[in-house]
Amino acid sequence: MASSIFPMVSPKFDPAPIFELFRGNYATELLTAAVNHFNVFEEIALKKVGSDDLRIKLGLERRAWIVLITGLKAFGLLLETNGVLELSEIAKSTLLKDSRHSIAAYIGLSAQNPGVLEMVNRLRVSTPIHADKPDVGAAFIFREGLDSAMDKTESAINLTLSLSGRAMNVAPVLAEKLPIQENKMILDVGAGSGLYSIALLEKNKDLNAILWDGAEVLKVADQFVNQAGLASRVKNLPGDMFADPVPAGVDVVLLSNILHDWDEPECITLVNKLVDALPKGGLLLVHDVFLNDELDGPLEIALYSAALFSLTEGRAYSKKEYQAWLNKAGMTLVKVIPTLAHCGVMVFSK
Repeated sequence: MASSIFPMVSPKFDPAPIFELFRGNYATELLTAAVNHFNVFEEIALKKVGSDDLRIKLGLERRAWIVLITGLKAFGLLLETNGVLELSEIAKSTLLKDSRHSIAAYIGLSAQNPGVLEMVNRLRVSTPIHADKPDVGAAFIFREGLDSAMDKTESAINLTLSLSGRAMNVAPVLAEKLPIQENKMILDVGAGSGLYSIALLEKNKDLNAILWDGAEVLKVADQFVNQAGLASRVKNLPGDMFADPVPAGVDVVLLSNILHDWDEPECITLVNKLVDALPKGGLLLVHDVFLNDELDGPLEIALYSAALFSLTEGRAYSKKEYQAWLNKAGMTLVKVIPTLAHCGVMVFSK
């Protein structure tokens, strides 16, 4: 980790197109799973069917189903009106097995590919990869009762560093677009490499930060903080954000690419816990990717959602979903600011 990376600077290019290429395999996996393993299109062609009714018939949990049909809608293959699903015209023409111009069998050439079979299994069991293997553990997520790679020194460091490349691109843009006025203490929840807080501290000289994450993860953050010369303004707090109390004296909470790692009940529990700890006028920042409010795209976020679903206990959410949780917790949406790499920040005030 070279010290020349500090101070952080905004990149010349938005890496979003590279991320889109990188996640392209999830389009193959979702489409093949739908056509050749779950027969989604055949089921809908038989009659107009309610989304939840089909989900139950296929034996899928809600999170898995949302990931699957959001992808299919983003592909332009499914339409949903008032909870009722129907096929788009191109899906009718090409994806039904008895259609004159069907390519369902062609898609079936990938039906036994390892990636497709893994996706089918993930959709059926709705748990992240390796969560049932104590010697490996789930990647990127950490909480009590979960076998996690983030508890193990080598894997925690490697996985945290793997995400730092994106943060090095996005964090300085977030700091540039979101000035934080006055003396503030920011709590970086699930801080990872700490690069988002580092960028904010470099831009806001009166800001201090608490980095809250697993002990093994914070070993990476500690190195970056020291290289940035910010050790006097940063406190590392090892712990479990679900089980441990929120530290006192915090007036800004940052959730950067955190809520998408968890299912809705966990997100709501965490949001309420954090909001309760904020003073009146305190800020909560949700920096993340956002699905359309109708959960029908955009395509690049639908594919990212499939990646999140496979690796974590979460998925991508919409601004509408985040706003509903935060409004109910007592927060008001102030503004939404796009940053980089498909991300944006929703700024909420208490």
